[in-house]
Amino acid sequence: MTCPLLYRFRTIDKIAEPPNPVMVRGTLIHAVLERLFDDPAPQRTLEHAVSMVPAQWAQLLADNPDLADLFDADAKSDGATRADETEWLASCTAFLDQYFRMEDPQYLEPESRELTVNHELDSGLVLRGIVDRVDVAPDGRIRVVDYKTGKSPNPRFEDKALFQMKFYALVIWRTRGIIPTLLQLMYLGDGQFLRYEPEEAELLATENKMRALWAAIAASIEAGEFAPRKGPLCGWCSFKALCPEWGGTPPPMPVSVEAPAA
Repeated sequence: MTCPLLYRFRTIDKIAEPPNPVMVRGTLIHAVLERLFDDPAPQRTLEHAVSMVPAQWAQLLADNPDLADLFDADAKSDGATRADETEWLASCTAFLDQYFRMEDPQYLEPESRELTVNHELDSGLVLRGIVDRVDVAPDGRIRVVDYKTGKSPNPRFEDKALFQMKFYALVIWRTRGIIPTLLQLMYLGDGQFLRYEPEEAELLATENKMRALWAAIAASIEAGEFAPRKGPLCGWCSFKALCPEWGGTPPPMPVSVEAPAA
């Protein structure tokens, strides 16, 4: 939806991207907030969450050794140092502090964290995603929660931000037979909530949109063409050197790619 060519580079060509400190920090904070609920409620304090950061960072490095390049002076032209890594880790504290200002995890017992959800449509298309947190009230009401380490969007772009949440709500509805009562985005960058109560008609529209998107992907594969879409996010793209909008030339499509069945 953002850029068909970016989708191709990431999903079809599978071109490796250099690690981004901002995105990796988001992954680290997500890991801390996930593991925080492993501990008994009285231990879920800001101080404890901050103390978890080094260990969770070590685990991320163990799982993804390439992340060490973020602060490897030999691998970076700007000469990143160990001091940079220490400062970067310390920057996580502000986001965790903001989280604790928004809610108190001592009073929460999530049903699921980092929950993989999937559902196969009649067409054979499989919808799959990973939900940060699912809360279920005693009366069965479901709240879907997603953490964002950026700032909340301008109201004009809230629908775009909510698309991911409606997708999660759709898959949960199809697998559990219950429409989530509340979709909640938590923006740790500025302490704002974006909450939405989905309705059945909207989730059906989301399902139809997914079918249409997949049909567009199939058509692009069949034609061997994924058009670039220039926009404000291009400044953060790793593939500008390969993008025609920036004077680049995409590599040939992988020969093994076939259009998916309708």
